[in-house]
Amino acid sequence: MWRTDILEFVRARYTPDAKPFVAGETYIPASGKVLDVEDLVALTEASLDLWLTAGRFSDRFERDFARFVGLRWCRLTNSGSSANLLAFAGLTSRTLARPVLPGSEVITVAAGFPTTVAPIVQHGCVPVFVDVDPATHNIDVSGLEAALSDRTRAVMVAHALGNPFDARAVAAFAAAHDLYLVEDCCDALGATVDGQGVGTFGDVATVSFYPAHHMTMGEGGAVLGKSPQVMRTVESFRDWGRDCWCAPGKDDTCGKRFGWQLGDLPDGYDHKYIYTHLGYNLKATDMQAAIGCSQLAKVEAFIARRRANHAYLSQGFRERGLTDTFAIVQATPGSDPSWFGFVLSLTDEARWSRRDVTRYLEARKVGTRLVFAGNLVRQPAMQGVPYRIAGDLAHTDRVMTHSFWVGVWPGLGTAHLDYMLDVFTSLRAEMQS
Repeated sequence: MWRTDILEFVRARYTPDAKPFVAGETYIPASGKVLDVEDLVALTEASLDLWLTAGRFSDRFERDFARFVGLRWCRLTNSGSSANLLAFAGLTSRTLARPVLPGSEVITVAAGFPTTVAPIVQHGCVPVFVDVDPATHNIDVSGLEAALSDRTRAVMVAHALGNPFDARAVAAFAAAHDLYLVEDCCDALGATVDGQGVGTFGDVATVSFYPAHHMTMGEGGAVLGKSPQVMRTVESFRDWGRDCWCAPGKDDTCGKRFGWQLGDLPDGYDHKYIYTHLGYNLKATDMQAAIGCSQLAKVEAFIARRRANHAYLSQGFRERGLTDTFAIVQATPGSDPSWFGFVLSLTDEARWSRRDVTRYLEARKVGTRLVFAGNLVRQPAMQGVPYRIAGDLAHTDRVMTHSFWVGVWPGLGTAHLDYMLDVFTSLRAEMQS
């Protein structure tokens, strides 16, 4: 009874922190979270359990989120970057018939977020970079065959800022050459290709629940997949590398806790302390999962608002004649993006540099972001790292120097978008003066 009283008290006393938007004074972030009283109630309910690691809310979230994406298996983790690490690590397990081994090559792109590529390097493999299509900012599938070698074992690539890559072509290429496909869906939850959801084309998929993303737990991420064997290795790497699959606080799920003999350990060694992999502890808390359960009930509305905001800005850019100066990134043919941001590239008509443009926007309270690492091979972190480039990265370099994005997240309404359009209009006028 006391728990119900506390939750009702929270509902009754919650006051949204809603400040009025004042054009030119209120900063418009490029991304943000949308939380409400139900998220707070869910967090409060989980905290009342005093179960501080994964528990009942984590179980519920993994089940419901897998169903939402359209896959059977989901494992919650503490961030999208950890999800990428675990997804790739799971493919390196020697328990698999064809593991990805050190020295293997993995096809990817350099125009994106670094933690899509970092796990490849961290496991002693070699990233092979393919250029992107300038219209979509996604992997140029025409470069896949040129990137292939007898050492290629996988493709690991992200759907760029909510715009899906040509998942059917990439999946067909991977299948034809017996390669694993890892889909980084951290920026693209809910996007589809020919009506099929992203994350369902590959062997493993990843999602992020950082506040900038389509739904949030604060921190958090998930790995999803089709193969129970691969997902078992993902779970092992997440949970210290252990062979045991008991949930926290549970013992003897397998029915023979003291009946195993693995490695060179003595017969009957406690299964809770047998390690098949050199893993990590990358679990999320049940309080994070509780917020995730609440957010999941609203994620379709969040995705719809992102699409509507993107469409509103696109129409505004066309009506105001801005597309001669700012090229809008195009949806991949056959796709329905779940936009993470409104991505623009300066055309040859633009008389200012990208840095001048973003400074102008920021000075007028319109938040901007670059397309993450730009060209990852030019980042200081990649100095001395073995990699290979298939062809050249001319379009990736142009993304690095000419592209940026502004927000379409669901906390933005028409007042924000109209002001953003006004600022872009005045920016173009100043460029031409």
